[in-house]
Amino acid sequence: MQKKLTLTIDEEVYDGLREVIGPRKISRFVEDLVRPHVVKRDLYEGYRAMAADCVRESAALEWADSTCGDASHEEI
Repeated sequence: MQKKLTLTIDEEVYDGLREVIGPRKISRFVEDLVRPHVVKRDLYEGYRAMAADCVRESAALEWADSTCGDASHEEI
């Protein structure tokens, strides 16, 4: 469900938002900026979900193994 919110900002900031972001995209832009600061996510649940993805986990382990191998052969 969406809620309407009225914000008061400086005219120069508003003009910049319209110019850079576009007049019909300001709400989404502000929401994307604010969301990480006000919506708390359960990081452990996110980690569990990523670990349960066998294909992604396998690719991550392969990448990690190949990166560590490269570092061990570097000259100092």
